[in-house]
Amino acid sequence: MKIHTTNYINTFIEIAEDSPVDFGEVPPVKDEKSIARMQYEILEKHPYKYTSDDVLFMVFAQRNDLTKSELKEAREKFFSKGQPCFRSSPLTKRYGWGIHNDKDGKIAMYGSETKEYKKYCSDKKLPCVKAMRSKRA
Repeated sequence: MKIHTTNYINTFIEIAEDSPVDFGEVPPVKDEKSIARMQYEILEKHPYKYTSDDVLFMVFAQRNDLTKSELKEAREKFFSKGQPCFRSSPLTKRYGWGIHNDKDGKIAMYGSETKEYKKYCSDKKLPCVKAMRSKRA
C-alpha cells in the first residue's frame, strides 16, 4: 500500500493571497472545536514537535474519537490516499498564520505580522509557497 505525505522540508508556507486578515488571528471557540482551532492549539503548545502529517492525523483522530489501539491502522489508512496539506489549512487560508517546516519536517506557525514571518518570507535560501486561495481567480 502506497503511503502519501503532506510534509514539507525546509519550506515556508505563506498565507493565501486572498486571506481576509494580515495578522495571526486565533480561531474562535465554538460549540464544537473547528479544525482550525484544533490545529492552532497543537501548534501553539508544541512548535517544532510534530510534522504536518502528525498534526493532520491528530486532528482526524480527535474528531473521530479513535482509541489508542485504533491509531496505527487508522493512520495507515488515512495516508493511503492523498490528504490536503497545510497549504489548504484554514490557519494559512483564513486566519493569517504562516507555517515553517524545518529540516526534519517539524512545523511551527507564525502570525503574518511577526518579524519571524517576514524573515522566512525574505530568506532567499528557503523555498516559500503560498497557501491556496479560498476563491478562484
